[in-house]
Amino acid sequence: MTLLPFFRHETDRPVVAVDLFCGVGGLTHGLRQEGVKVVAGYDLERDCKYAYEANNPGATFFERDICDLGADELAAHYPPDAVRVLVGCAPCQPYSSAAAKTKQGMAAEALEAEWRPLRKFLELILELRPDVVSMENVVRLATPGKFPVYAEFKEALIAAGYGVDEYRVYGPDYAIPQARRRLVLFASLTGRVDLPPKTCAKDAYPTVGEALAGLRPLEAGGVDPEDPMHRAFKLGELNLERARTSKPGGTWSDWPEELRLACHRKSTGATYGSVYGRMDAGAPSPTMTTQYYNIGTGRFVHPTQDRGLSLREGAILQTFPPEYRFVAPGGEIGFKRQGRQIGNAVPPMLGRVIGRSILAHLGRAEIAGPFAVRDGVLPT
Repeated sequence: MTLLPFFRHETDRPVVAVDLFCGVGGLTHGLRQEGVKVVAGYDLERDCKYAYEANNPGATFFERDICDLGADELAAHYPPDAVRVLVGCAPCQPYSSAAAKTKQGMAAEALEAEWRPLRKFLELILELRPDVVSMENVVRLATPGKFPVYAEFKEALIAAGYGVDEYRVYGPDYAIPQARRRLVLFASLTGRVDLPPKTCAKDAYPTVGEALAGLRPLEAGGVDPEDPMHRAFKLGELNLERARTSKPGGTWSDWPEELRLACHRKSTGATYGSVYGRMDAGAPSPTMTTQYYNIGTGRFVHPTQDRGLSLREGAILQTFPPEYRFVAPGGEIGFKRQGRQIGNAVPPMLGRVIGRSILAHLGRAEIAGPFAVRDGVLPT
């Protein structure tokens, strides 16, 4: 990899980042673990403020609609001598496969409204002209011919003088115990940004069983008295029996007839094979959605216990540290609210991969080597 002298000879310049669509701080946390100084995060959801700031001291949360944000406000966060980094994950729901059917026949005006956050992200980049940009989203966004908004995004960056690199990152390759691919885009004014080498061979992928080992066993509806985030959704007797009957990696076809749902009896029932399914302890988990705590929304039955995943378990599978705080002490914990926050988050480990890529590009880190824990100390 070739670095321009601008960066090679000015290694004392601080690398400072702002995180757009920051949520509870997954991307920010990972970047900071690698040594990127993230000073601010912007998000529309007020309930993310506590988690973002409590786990990322020195980074300030701003409750703002990014579509109403100006580049001048962002510029004020960067010291005059800083290498300016702008990162973000525009809402991925409009581009997900789950939403594909509902988009059929949608009016152009409605599509434009859903694409507006991504267009605003581009507008801010072009006005601010940060040295390095990174964007994470669903892989489907980059499907050729599917979303012209993304093609226009890349073309505009290239026209503005950015080099653009695009990767499809498979979580288990980088110690993320979740079988999901994510789109990661880098744009730089000073050349190519390379992705670090994979850290896990296929025969050493992280598994659900390894990730969740050591957590207190729970029953459906139970709560760990020492960790209120380790709580499982209550199940009715019928769903509890479905959970008990589900086999690791199996489908509803393993159940006796009386437990099957009406949709399973239709010809399209085969497409719902993962619903109420039990995870395989010896494999990575499926994608953590915003309703991973509900066994009726996917393969979210605990691998060895007859219940759904707890909120904490979903966070761990997203690679949040077990001690990550999502709600202030004594605050109310809600499955829907915290499930959405965790399911929508960028995994901190992916944030570390992105941070390592950026710092190596700037000559501040080796791109290869293990992602060592920095003694739990984050830059402020």
